[in-house]
Amino acid sequence: MTLELKNVTKRVGAELHVHETSMLLEPGGFNILLGATNAGKSTLIKLMAGLEKPTAGQVFVDGQDVTGLSPQKRRISLVHQFFVNYPHMSVFDNIASPLRVAGVPKAEIADRVEQAADILQLRPMLGRRPQELSGGQQQRCALARAIVKESTAIFLDEPLANLDYKLREELREQLPALLAGRGTVVVYATSEPTEALLLGGRTALLHEGRVTQFGPTAEIYRAPANLTSAAVFSDPPINLAPVVKQGGRILLGDLDWPATGEVAGLADGDYTLGVRPHHITPVRPDAPSVQMTGMVRITELSGSESVAHFELGGRSWVSVASGIHPYRVGTAHGFHMIPGQCFYFGHDGALAARGAAHG
Repeated sequence: MTLELKNVTKRVGAELHVHETSMLLEPGGFNILLGATNAGKSTLIKLMAGLEKPTAGQVFVDGQDVTGLSPQKRRISLVHQFFVNYPHMSVFDNIASPLRVAGVPKAEIADRVEQAADILQLRPMLGRRPQELSGGQQQRCALARAIVKESTAIFLDEPLANLDYKLREELREQLPALLAGRGTVVVYATSEPTEALLLGGRTALLHEGRVTQFGPTAEIYRAPANLTSAAVFSDPPINLAPVVKQGGRILLGDLDWPATGEVAGLADGDYTLGVRPHHITPVRPDAPSVQMTGMVRITELSGSESVAHFELGGRSWVSVASGIHPYRVGTAHGFHMIPGQCFYFGHDGALAARGAAHG
């Protein structure tokens, strides 16, 4: 089973919500739509699912043009960030409803519902009504109803966003195994780069209604095609700064380091350096690093990580490091940047070279 978009666009009034997009989505792993709020993820899902018609272009399922078909005729499942359940039915009946519509035998319905309920930790709630469940339990009910259905495609639009942290982590691990081997195209929208990396598969990076890059998730993380893709696939935002390649060195203000690997092959001139916050640390790493000292302006503690926003060379930088570090706002603090994890972008914004650690 394949799902293909050919030259699809979506215009609302004078605004182009989805720029011309062509993609081939296949089973055997997640197809992830990664982008910030209003990047176009939900609109793209609606176009794929038949909830909205494209202004131009076509949607194909297994080579058949389904552009004009309703969602019901496409045999799809859709789970939103905001759960939808039938309030007058029990949890069991909610999950079983698409199977009954499809005429699945009663015994098979019970087996499939119970299997999904066990995976999603719903078995004790099967006799309850949705209004008797917590928000997280209701979302799990909606997920279970989607996965028991024999769908040609399953669309998951930020389905874990409203769940608590522990359950979200558990479901991230379980969903790929749960949906594997079904021959179903799975499309998963998220605004979290970490979630995309955990789910693997293939990722389409979206920015302002445009797919900037599409390919194996790990590969596009290691090699963003351009500045926009690098920004989409970084949270907190990637650090950017102008640098100069001069002979065998890279110059950044008063700092410099050797140009090695791909970077050594760059023509002398101006470039934009990109380095993710996780590769600027307050402690010296094992990898070769460049020491930098900046004025700390904001600090954040989030569980096992410390985030520091600091100024250096008239620019704001962000560092994310494991553990708790004793930053003091308004004072200078030392940091270590790892050149091997840096990206170098040309005047046109395209990736020109990567640090040696990306190879």
